[in-house]
Amino acid sequence: MSDVLLHIEKHVNQLLSNELDSKFLYHNLKHTLRVVKSTKELLFSSKLTTKESETILIAAWLHDIGYTKSIINHEEESCKLAEKLLQKQGFTTSDIQKICDLIMATKRKYEPKNEAEKIIRDADASHFAQKSYLKTSSYLRDELQLLNIANYSPEAWRDLNIAMLEKEHQFYTDYAKENWTMGKLKNLKKLKKTNKTEKEIEEKEAIKAKYKNENPDRGIQTLFRVTLKNHITLSNIADTKANILLSVNAIIISMVLSNLITKLDNPSNFYLIYPTVIFVTFSVISMVLAVLATRPNVTSGEFTKEDVKNKKVNLLFFGNFHKMKLPDYEWAIQELVKDKDYIYNSLTKDLYFLGLVLHRKYKILRWTYTIFMIGIVCSVFAFFIAFRYFSPDRIL
Repeated sequence: MSDVLLHIEKHVNQLLSNELDSKFLYHNLKHTLRVVKSTKELLFSSKLTTKESETILIAAWLHDIGYTKSIINHEEESCKLAEKLLQKQGFTTSDIQKICDLIMATKRKYEPKNEAEKIIRDADASHFAQKSYLKTSSYLRDELQLLNIANYSPEAWRDLNIAMLEKEHQFYTDYAKENWTMGKLKNLKKLKKTNKTEKEIEEKEAIKAKYKNENPDRGIQTLFRVTLKNHITLSNIADTKANILLSVNAIIISMVLSNLITKLDNPSNFYLIYPTVIFVTFSVISMVLAVLATRPNVTSGEFTKEDVKNKKVNLLFFGNFHKMKLPDYEWAIQELVKDKDYIYNSLTKDLYFLGLVLHRKYKILRWTYTIFMIGIVCSVFAFFIAFRYFSPDRIL
């Protein structure tokens, strides 16, 4: 790389880093570096002379420096700044004009007239074929909004990009056509797919909104569903607690029967009879209450057609139909689903009777735990008193 090119590179880096407005999210130093890199890639496959290649690289470095002065006609501003810089570097008027012509060739919709102009145009548009295109494009949209040039919605911007890639843009050099066209087509496909996906999402959301508006009972349905679920969960918890008490007391009684009662026939152990009876009695009572808490109630399991017509039977509870024949139950369900009020009435009854069952279970469980606790305490005291005052060793 020549000393002149190194000086220009350093100058552009400083200029775009220090004097460019931070609102330029796309047309900044990063964009210039990408264009320069793409220019080098295209020049590597070209047959241009070293001087011609250097001229194109200089134009790639300088093509957007005009943004530091003005947004409007920035190409002309870039040429003015480039002319001042290149004159200081000893460039001839002819060489400066060639570089300015290349800078002006980056204008939108410009048709290149020679190989050099084709290279710089393809380099300036190389991001169309890169994987980062969608992200880069979003930077340009944000830049236009920040600079108060245009404010595009995501959908409008996507449509604009699709139109650009499909109808307006084309690569000019043979290298770009062969190596970059496929990447451009992939990005176009992504844009169309994203556009289609978002439209499908919008249609689904519209259907959901319409369905929601047409179903004011949705909140009521949610109320019944959540409440029934909570009732069933509480019922399962009660059954689990009862099973724990059954297991604990069964273990206690089995241990007493195997280890303690077998020793009571010995006259020397008579003082343990009363504590053992107290212990076993409370355990048995706890077991009985735990069983009562979980024991299901069996209902008649039958209903008549008059009950259904008068809406007196809850068809959602198995205890009301387990003895019925299938055709009769099917008829009853068909009658139920015809009447929304009947459905809500049945659900309300379900909630009510589940509540009664829960009340009964938890009331018995409360007594069970209380008796179990009292039994443990009384048994410990009874054994303590028996060992302390009635043990043969103490009496002697």
